[in-house]
Amino acid sequence: MAEVSQGQGEEIPPNMTLYINNLNEKVKIDELKKSLFAVFSQFGKILDVLAFKTLKHKGQAWVIFEDVSSATNGFRRMQGFRFYDKEMRIHYAKTKSDIIAKADGTFVPREKRKRHEEKGKKRKEQLDPNQAAAGLNPAYAGAYGATPPLSQLPYLGARPIVPDAPAPPNNILFIQNLPHDATTMMLQMLFNQYPGLKDVRMVETKPGIAFVEYENEMQSTVAMQALQGFKMQQNQMLITYAKK
Repeated sequence: MAEVSQGQGEEIPPNMTLYINNLNEKVKIDELKKSLFAVFSQFGKILDVLAFKTLKHKGQAWVIFEDVSSATNGFRRMQGFRFYDKEMRIHYAKTKSDIIAKADGTFVPREKRKRHEEKGKKRKEQLDPNQAAAGLNPAYAGAYGATPPLSQLPYLGARPIVPDAPAPPNNILFIQNLPHDATTMMLQMLFNQYPGLKDVRMVETKPGIAFVEYENEMQSTVAMQALQGFKMQQNQMLITYAKK
């Protein structure tokens, strides 16, 4: 795992894993991961989102993209994005994630890595006892834990309800084919990227659909064009104007 403390002013080269901190610690881990997946998947394919319940990892998460360009896009576009009432701080991760290391053939299992580090530590103490006595420890290994990846199984969601005749352009959008566990907060963060958002309403009796209201028709049109076909947990959103 990337180190909990990312050094100030330290130049970390762009890579496929983003380290995010200053996240709201009150948000449940499952909801946090789903929400991060929802807002970052617009930049490219996400391999995994990692967040942990342990005290030293609170308020932090890692988003692993398939390629560097997607990660760089997310890094630039989402820096300072208000997420659950806190502005997220984004850095490139210092260390390579297990999922990337396995793909490029550089993966070392945690046990082997630990033994290797212990040997290195002993060797370092033998070579420089003064440094060891001063309490200068080797760098933290920073391996991602064996957290199960996000499910790759596509969720079919609610079948899109295509109206007989399209409604004329207006300030309210009708969203279909959402995953059943989508939340109002997830949609608010997604649609709040576009100016003029007034309200998001989920339909409890009909999972998979929602209404998103903007101040005017022009603003709702911008959001619809930007997010049409956006994937939330493998579900491709279908957006139309709502019938009034």
